[in-house]
Amino acid sequence: MKTNNIKARLSRIFLLFLFAAFVSSCTERIDIDLDESYTRLVVEGEITTDTMAHTIRLSKTTSYYFSESAPGVSDAIVSINDGESEITLTQTEAGVYQTPADYAGIPGRTYSLNIKLATPINGYDTYSAQSYMYPEIKLDSIQAYYHEDWGESGFYELKCYVLDPPTTDFYMFKILKNEVLLSDTLSNVLITDDRFYNGNYTNGIGVGFLNQANSREIVKPGDQLTVQSSRITREYFEFVTQLQIQSGYQSPLFSGPPSNVTGNISNGGIGFFATYPVSYSSVYASGL
Repeated sequence: MKTNNIKARLSRIFLLFLFAAFVSSCTERIDIDLDESYTRLVVEGEITTDTMAHTIRLSKTTSYYFSESAPGVSDAIVSINDGESEITLTQTEAGVYQTPADYAGIPGRTYSLNIKLATPINGYDTYSAQSYMYPEIKLDSIQAYYHEDWGESGFYELKCYVLDPPTTDFYMFKILKNEVLLSDTLSNVLITDDRFYNGNYTNGIGVGFLNQANSREIVKPGDQLTVQSSRITREYFEFVTQLQIQSGYQSPLFSGPPSNVTGNISNGGIGFFATYPVSYSSVYASGL
């Protein structure tokens, strides 16, 4: 009996020793060498059918610990070719290049963006991207519905009515209130394919939701609510989808680290050059 007690005590001591060794190993300092020398060009911009000065932004990736805005890339030659003519954009500030104010995209054309840098980035001084502009599909109308039982203060839902063509299509919707764009980042635009209504009349599909607990989205009687609808390419649809997943909630909790979103910029550039037609449909809000 005494021998058994001694063995039990020795076993407990041995387990405590292993536990202490494990804890000490968990607190060991680990130095991670972060390679911050791999700089890449970032391109943001689109051409639409709106007549306006369209903007292309060029910047460089920075260190994870860089707390300021990404530095703009200046003194580049940026041009856009639509297959019929070519224009050279004007630099208006560091990293910002614009078309003339009377420029508008033409559906049915493929647009090429060409960039020539003054100083190479990651070994390249030329970058390019191509994007096709689909013909417009204009909404017949939109309607606004208030849902009192949605959330803390209710939601306004904007529904669209349109005949979808019998082809595989992708759409992007942005919301404006009294001509102020609320969907001002790609993380809060609504994108969708037409798998559930392909070739049919939508008869009221929700394309915008205004949270009445958000001061910026509060709707008052008489407010003009506008849906900007765009027919986008599959590649841009996939780009925005990846971006929204990476910038939002991920499950499971310990999923892998975010990866770079796949764009259409050559030579390892990051970002997307998009082209799409836009149309606008409006409705005035009534009292709750």
